[in-house]
Amino acid sequence: MREPAREVEVDRRREVPRTDAVLADPRLQAAAERLGRDPVKAAVRVAQQQVRTGELAPAEVADAAVAALPATAGGLRPVLNATGVVLHTNLGRAALSSAAVDAMVAASGHTDVELDLDTGKRARRGRTALAALAAAVPRAEAVHVVNNGAAALVLAATALAAGREIIVSRGEMVEIGDGFRLPDLLESTGARLREVGTTNRTSPADYAAVVGPATGFILKVHPSNFVVRGFTSAAEIPQLTGLGVPVVADIGSGLLAPDPLLPGEPDAASTLRAGADLVIASGDKLLGGPQAGLLLGTSALVERLRRHPLARALRVDKLTLAALQATVAGPVPPTWQALRYDLDELRDRTTRLCRRLGLAGAEVIPSVAVVGGGGAPELQLPSWSLSLPSTYAEPLRHADPPVVGRVDQGRLLLDLRCVPPSADEPLLRAILAAGR
Repeated sequence: MREPAREVEVDRRREVPRTDAVLADPRLQAAAERLGRDPVKAAVRVAQQQVRTGELAPAEVADAAVAALPATAGGLRPVLNATGVVLHTNLGRAALSSAAVDAMVAASGHTDVELDLDTGKRARRGRTALAALAAAVPRAEAVHVVNNGAAALVLAATALAAGREIIVSRGEMVEIGDGFRLPDLLESTGARLREVGTTNRTSPADYAAVVGPATGFILKVHPSNFVVRGFTSAAEIPQLTGLGVPVVADIGSGLLAPDPLLPGEPDAASTLRAGADLVIASGDKLLGGPQAGLLLGTSALVERLRRHPLARALRVDKLTLAALQATVAGPVPPTWQALRYDLDELRDRTTRLCRRLGLAGAEVIPSVAVVGGGGAPELQLPSWSLSLPSTYAEPLRHADPPVVGRVDQGRLLLDLRCVPPSADEPLLRAILAAGR
């Protein structure tokens, strides 16, 4: 009984097409130029093994290898964000504007990032991006950029308070995500934390009582991803500016100026006007740009941070600088557009998609979208979603392109406010394929 099984195995091995013959497929040759030869050969070997196990016909090896290859060598797959969460951390937060993408492409080769073309001598790194940021926030005497918001806070703590104390309210000792906590982050710099007040109430007198020669600075942290209600109070920045030490404000989400849509979110201009000596913010949240940590404040403090040795380890690359400048000085980014998506237009677009699908169980329903990314935790954006059976969720995540929605009460909701209209056709095809 065993002999026939060995004969089948031998036959299958003889049927496996040679690697060089498969690699001669024009599609795989083009993929090798785009991705490199090794990943393409690896995909071919996997497909050949599927022939040996009987999972694949010999003539399907090239097709299977092509299907298994990523679109780019970067490894990250573009995803359609239909979750209704505008700044979805797991999906990379802010989507860049086309201007920012073009700027990154232009900066991908050799650039004048640290060269003055007029003199031929070294120039300040990213000077044009910094100038654009400074122009956007005239209240800032100076600006600097590092690689993310946490890095900006670490640089400030290291340069201003290593071996000294940082005064912070107990109600602002937040966890910033992925298990990282503000106290741990600050204490890793060698600074000591001096907690004042209580979880729900902290007064200006609490700060004044502990300011002394060992104080590095007072830290105000905006609780951007939670809200405390009830019997609460907090000291405002103007109440802390006369205590003789710098006031550093971490505003979190990255608004540069007031936004009527987000009245509860602090912005850099208003925070500086209130008297903060240094403002820290993120670039990839409400600003709608690349991941970056923004430092805006007095010339003396910003220059002290810029010249600290740690600043060299935290500096941003030329691609980030290019994208940041295009975001600050260019057209409104997708984040701004998604937050303000016309509700009637969104409903009509979703309805057209639903009708074209013609699927039983598909319907358009009112829903709620949120900002996400640790910003405006209480703001709810009225929205519309395409409702599908929850069984669509997994196949859509494996579609091309992957589509990520939100499962709610046994239904998959697809909110199109963060899906560009140019992606409607791929989305339609992905849903129809998932239904099959």
